[in-house]
Amino acid sequence: MKRLLLALSLSILMLSGFSQDFFREQFNPRKQYVILVNPTAGNLETVKFLIDRQLLDVRTKKVKFVGVYLRGQAYDFSQSRRFIEQNNLGRDFFLHEVRSDLQEADLFHENGCTPDLQTIFRNSIGVIFFGGPDIPPTVYGQENTHSEVTDPVRHWFETTFLFHLLGSSRNPGYRALLEQKPAYLVTGFCLGLQTMNVATGGTLCQDIPALVYGKKTAAETLEIGRANLHRNYWQEISSDPQLMRINLHTIRFTDHPFFAKKVKAWKNMEPRVLSSHHQSIDQLGVGLEVTALSPDGKVIEAVAHSRFPNVFAVQFHPEVPALYESREALKFHPDDTPLPYVQIIGKTSQKFHQKYWKHLSAVIQTAKNRP
Repeated sequence: MKRLLLALSLSILMLSGFSQDFFREQFNPRKQYVILVNPTAGNLETVKFLIDRQLLDVRTKKVKFVGVYLRGQAYDFSQSRRFIEQNNLGRDFFLHEVRSDLQEADLFHENGCTPDLQTIFRNSIGVIFFGGPDIPPTVYGQENTHSEVTDPVRHWFETTFLFHLLGSSRNPGYRALLEQKPAYLVTGFCLGLQTMNVATGGTLCQDIPALVYGKKTAAETLEIGRANLHRNYWQEISSDPQLMRINLHTIRFTDHPFFAKKVKAWKNMEPRVLSSHHQSIDQLGVGLEVTALSPDGKVIEAVAHSRFPNVFAVQFHPEVPALYESREALKFHPDDTPLPYVQIIGKTSQKFHQKYWKHLSAVIQTAKNRP
């Protein structure tokens, strides 16, 4: 019993001593830091996987990662501390808690988060925003008709963070932080793209089936056709335990040069991507340009910034480990043969995803802390 109590005491001391004040303590400003917003244990595990597989190649610069979040978010970030501790990542992964009583009315101008955000920006080379649940529609000036909001504090923080970085039509007089360092990396997946759009002044379609296609039920939604479904609605009809929650559908590139010139994907490539969302961009935010669309052209799948060369985001999920190695066999339709995601997308789409990470890695490798 004494040994057990001692072990528990040591564990508590280790966790309480693990810093959540990275940018408030003495850190090395000459190091290269990439910011991970909403650093849940799952998101940290994903980044670790990408690094271990050398998809996210940070070896040359020995990049460090700082997970940043706002006090008051619903997630328990002590789980993130434990993940870092248990995986011996304490030399490369850190945490920083922003402490401000942020309110929705304060998102599109300087607020209590501003000093932290300025320090974070000044001492980092880029930032990654991850996927997640629906943004409160009131943030982009709409009533909630089809959104399920579970953590408004997270969305407020990520919206104001991206506003500070990129500026917004909601506050045209504000000077974006990237004006000081235009080559800074800002990227995101799924919710990350949607938040980028909202932060720069855009709006969202709150439910693709209902508002784009006029469908009311899962059965009606399936009539759209598999190619244009952005998650799997069969799971709402069938109890088959092998049904995947997501869809793996193709995208098509626009005439924008991002994918052709930066990702080096040939123009007519239609890669299969992992999609898990029911909302999408409606009105584009200021400075954003469309780089990819769904097969029928009704859903924006990727954007890039017109002025800042390393600001880009995608509606799909290139970060999911199952796209790169054989994992659980699943199926979209009840009559399909179960297969791992990596087999479903095929070699051409695997190559596309590898090229995407190669570009993102190159941006990090060439980035500088200072302008």
